Amino acid sequence: MSMRTILGKLAALLFAAAAFAVPACAQVKNSGASPIALNAVLADSVTVTLSGNAVNFNLVAGRASNPGSTGITATTTWLLRPSVNLVRLYAYFSSSSAALSDGAGHNIPSANFEISDNGGAFTPLTNTVPFGGANAGLWVSSALILGFNKTGSRSDAMTFNINLASQPNLQAGTYTGTLTIQAQAF
Repeated sequence: MSMRTILGKLAALLFAAAAFAVPACAQVKNSGASPIALNAVLADSVTVTLSGNAVNFNLVAGRASNPGSTGITATTTWLLRPSVNLVRLYAYFSSSSAALSDGAGHNIPSANFEISDNGGAFTPLTNTVPFGGANAGLWVSSALILGFNKTGSRSDAMTFNINLASQPNLQAGTYTGTLTIQAQAF
């Protein structure tokens, strides 16, 4: 191999080494900072979960006690901001005059439908609540929201009765209706 070839290869090797070497006097260069704005939202929520969705009744016209076949537990769960102070649970029908109907013009009014909450007295659905028909609802329960329970839950064990004392001449038939349970936080 000639001296010229050896010197050429050595020069190429030195050039490559110099290209990858950082001189001791070189300064580190940084780019400008690029920020990323982060926005994370945990929204308020109120949910109601029911232990069942059907209750049957064996009715006797004129009798005050016509209990439902089963109770239903409503579990209200919430995650709320500090500005919310109260959670209420409501039960309601869309109509006070026809909470249950046989479809042939014979009706059982909401005033004859009663709910007992957590073993309390039976109460008819005769109030106007934020949902449903006028005079067809009941404020079942409420939970006061303070600093320690902005996240929480409440269970309401409801039993049902249809009081037909005021309807001794109710026509025989199958009466159906829909009771709605809904919570509101404010």
